[in-house]
Amino acid sequence: MFYRLFPVTAATLAVLALSGCATLTENTEQSVLVQTVLDHRQIAGVGCVLSNDVGRWFVTTPARISLRKSASPLRIDCKQDGAGWAYEKVDSKANSSLWGNLVLTAGVGYFVDKNTGAGYEYPATLTVLMRPAVEREVAPPPAAGVTLY
Repeated sequence: MFYRLFPVTAATLAVLALSGCATLTENTEQSVLVQTVLDHRQIAGVGCVLSNDVGRWFVTTPARISLRKSASPLRIDCKQDGAGWAYEKVDSKANSSLWGNLVLTAGVGYFVDKNTGAGYEYPATLTVLMRPAVEREVAPPPAAGVTLY
């Protein structure tokens, strides 16, 4: 009689284990707002490249963009001629479904969600602090034969 209950018990346990899996309950895409700030003012028209280990996205700020979630950090590289530049790194944070998955699946689902990125999120708003562009001094070129150090 016990052998008849085994398939039902195994199926029930499998459903319970996968119910906490963020890969099944969470999306691997995330929408974020990217905005740039220089001297305590928001500036528009800045070109930015966002990248992590699973992709690269291009945006002109301010804008909302859909990107692929990952356990790795999101790198943000922005530049606007004459205005400034920025390079930042934003770490992803584990969401609540990842921790529930760790408990319900005895750790197996944790590795699945870490690889797909479904158990992680970036901040919903990414505010990038721009650094001012450095003006180069306009000087006449050195005389022929002069070595500059």
